Amino acid sequence: MTRKQHFFAFSLVLLFLLHCTNTVVAQPAAAPAPGPPGPTNVTKVLEKAGQFTLFIRLLKATSVADQIDHQLNDTNNGMTLFAPTDNAFSSLSSGTLNSLNDQEKVALIQFHVIPTYVSLSQFQTVSNPLRTNAGDSSRFEYPLNVTTFGNSVNISSGITNTSVSGTVYTDGQLAVYQVDKVLLPWDLFGAKPPAPAPAPEKPKKKKADAVADGPDGKVDDSSAMSLMNNIKNAVVFAHAIAAVIFLL
Repeated sequence: MTRKQHFFAFSLVLLFLLHCTNTVVAQPAAAPAPGPPGPTNVTKVLEKAGQFTLFIRLLKATSVADQIDHQLNDTNNGMTLFAPTDNAFSSLSSGTLNSLNDQEKVALIQFHVIPTYVSLSQFQTVSNPLRTNAGDSSRFEYPLNVTTFGNSVNISSGITNTSVSGTVYTDGQLAVYQVDKVLLPWDLFGAKPPAPAPAPEKPKKKKADAVADGPDGKVDDSSAMSLMNNIKNAVVFAHAIAAVIFLL
């Protein structure tokens, strides 16, 4: 093979290599690995579910939403939330919410929050009354009782009776259950317990004792002497009358 033929063959190989290099398709960069999930936000959970507009508004207005998010992301206790629908609030008597002051509205919303995670199956073994974030669960305060029948979970505040109508969200840390009535606590909407009976009064001293006793509680000597003199005078007078009659 001549030098020209060698040069021609080398040129063809070089052109082929250059062509292959230019036609290689660039491979896309690998997608970054997904990061850790963001913090749980209870209002976003409810917004995504829909039909909880009024409850979300009250959660934000009372700052209970911030309290729930703080507990979810800074502790391991978990939370359970009973979420009334917009229809549940609409069915309240006119003026029910407006009759409450700010502190009472906070208590009302906290009454829908249990400070631990409770799955549907765990409601069968919980102890009544449940303790909510509203505080005291004793009678006439904020008692919340749960009963189960099969898969049905019934809730009673002593004023409101309803049941869990669906699971909105659950992840092992936060459970949100839909309820079709607003849970009204006894302390805010129930009849107040009767006032305790007043303590019985101490018996007063008899008037005779008051007369007989002096200011220091001792018998008055002057009164006693006067009484004795009167008795003596009466006896002498009786003797004198008897003597007169005898002489007649």
